[in-house]
Amino acid sequence: MRTHERVLERIEQGLAAGTWSLGDRLPPERALAEELGVSRPSVREAIRILEAMGIVRTAVGSGPAAGATVIDRPAAGLGAAVRLHVASGTLPVADVVATRVLLETGAVRAAASARPDEAALGPLRRHLAAMARPGLGVGEFLQRDQDLHLGLARLGGNQLVEAILGGMRSAVASYVAAGAGAVPDWSRTAARLCAEHEGIVDAVARHDGETAARLTREHIEGFYREAGLGGR
Repeated sequence: MRTHERVLERIEQGLAAGTWSLGDRLPPERALAEELGVSRPSVREAIRILEAMGIVRTAVGSGPAAGATVIDRPAAGLGAAVRLHVASGTLPVADVVATRVLLETGAVRAAASARPDEAALGPLRRHLAAMARPGLGVGEFLQRDQDLHLGLARLGGNQLVEAILGGMRSAVASYVAAGAGAVPDWSRTAARLCAEHEGIVDAVARHDGETAARLTREHIEGFYREAGLGGR
């Protein structure tokens, strides 16, 4: 085991045991280095890894906010990992599409079972209205699209599913944008996507999870087939 991995293991054990909770500061570099018999650069490397994973945030200086503080941003690390694997070509777009289908169909079933009222559905309705505006730019449309999908996942109530989908967001955005540029008639495609989104939200509002899941699958897979991305 490399020395920085010993530091990571020690911090993981402390988090699991409740030694440190959200908002707590980790021990200073020197204290961790002395406890584990490793160098301070090894501790620093471990802290950088934890920061990239969204487990801690760091601040320089000597005040009360200095050092590494435990936070909870699971989507940060997930997003970076998925984005880099997609960019490197080791994680096929088709696999990301299939993962989205698995996660989002389950999420909308759960959202429907939660029986949300119109107040809870309000943010989704506002995204639908904004996406239907004539002349809306492709960039804003796709931003709203992702916000809508994440909002549906949030209604499902599974924090891990929401975090994974949130973490996949930037990776998804890159090839969705490429797909939007590849369709022959974006305005026509956008109108169809709006209708599909509305059908999904209406099914959730009716507490019809099976219909919401079917429409979600057809919506995601249909776009990637149209854009020629699903087979990559």
